[in-house]
Amino acid sequence: MVIYGVALLALCYLSGVFLGEALGRLLGVDANVGGVGIAMLLLIVLSNLTSVQLKLGDISATGISFWSAMYIPIVIAMAAKQNVLAAVSSGPMAILAGVAAVVASFLLIPLLSKLGGDRS
Repeated sequence: MVIYGVALLALCYLSGVFLGEALGRLLGVDANVGGVGIAMLLLIVLSNLTSVQLKLGDISATGISFWSAMYIPIVIAMAAKQNVLAAVSSGPMAILAGVAAVVASFLLIPLLSKLGGDRS
């Protein structure tokens, strides 16, 4: 059922927020450090575990797949919007750091493509 997907998503999100807050406090930062990313990784791991080890029915597996697919575009977009608003209000250094990270990522694509080889 779809409810299993919602339950798994909620569990991963709450765990990610808790772990992100704990990591932030451990680092001395009054913020959630990586909570959304932790939640996404948990969701990927647990959704793959459920299909292999729990032997769920087709409808349950479909619900988990649906909510796993919905998590990335919705929650990551919300987190990205908050990060952009914080960067714009923080000044030019935060914006410059973000632009530099994106440019560096784009420049690494050809290198990673060569390292990955042809998979077709």
